[in-house]
Amino acid sequence: MTTVEIHFRYITPPTDQVAMALARARDVYGIRHLSLDQTAKVLLIEYDATRLNAAAVAKLVRDAGLELAEEAAQLPPPAEAPATA
Repeated sequence: MTTVEIHFRYITPPTDQVAMALARARDVYGIRHLSLDQTAKVLLIEYDATRLNAAAVAKLVRDAGLELAEEAAQLPPPAEAPATA
């Protein structure tokens, strides 16, 4: 499994209907985590890159009804530090 984070900047805050649709997107196989930062107007999605790609994730967000301003760069998760003895 390859976990990737992608950030989307959105234009208008999600309505209740959009929030419910985004919550249902969590049921899509490969979506690991979604979080909204309403102050920064950013949606963060963590997904399994072996199951989905950035285009598929963006389509899920658009299909949910969230109006996107831009897609930020994909960020791989921080590397785990090697264990020291």
